[in-house]
Amino acid sequence: MEDLPICRFHVDNLSSAHVYLRLREGETWDNIPQELLVDCAQLTKANSIDGNKKDNITVIYTPWSNLLKDGSMATGQVSFHSHKLVRKVFVPQRENPIVNRLNKTKVEEFPDLRAEKEEYLKTQRNQERKIREEKKNRDKQEKREREQKKWQKDHAYDDLFSEENLEATSNQDRDPDFLDDFM
Repeated sequence: MEDLPICRFHVDNLSSAHVYLRLREGETWDNIPQELLVDCAQLTKANSIDGNKKDNITVIYTPWSNLLKDGSMATGQVSFHSHKLVRKVFVPQRENPIVNRLNKTKVEEFPDLRAEKEEYLKTQRNQERKIREEKKNRDKQEKREREQKKWQKDHAYDDLFSEENLEATSNQDRDPDFLDDFM
């Protein structure tokens, strides 16, 4: 089962804030809209002490599940499970209108991420269970239909071999001159 779709942004090779982007249902880190990517990169640059002062920086981003952290790393330092899952965004300079717009709409929350993840995973499990049950019901219905067709095929001529029909077609009880009708 896949984790919550979250991406992490960070200024490459400089100390900076870690900006996390929670994607909507069905979105992946591969198809983040360009405008949102620019917003996240600008926000990351603006919240980097060194990166904010420099032009022509690179912001890297990766899925949250690709982050690697062990006890030997310094606070805030992370690495990656796979460097192939790291993308880069070039930021030529800070764009104040974007940063100001983002700061005006800033809402600081302290959500219970563990509870949200558990709720998300519970929803995912319920959806998967519902899909499995629907498939199971479809399979049952198809099996019933196949069995019914097989029964119809096996019993298609049952009516032809009834006692009445056999007696009606028997030549034993006919007039001995019945063959003369054919000649």
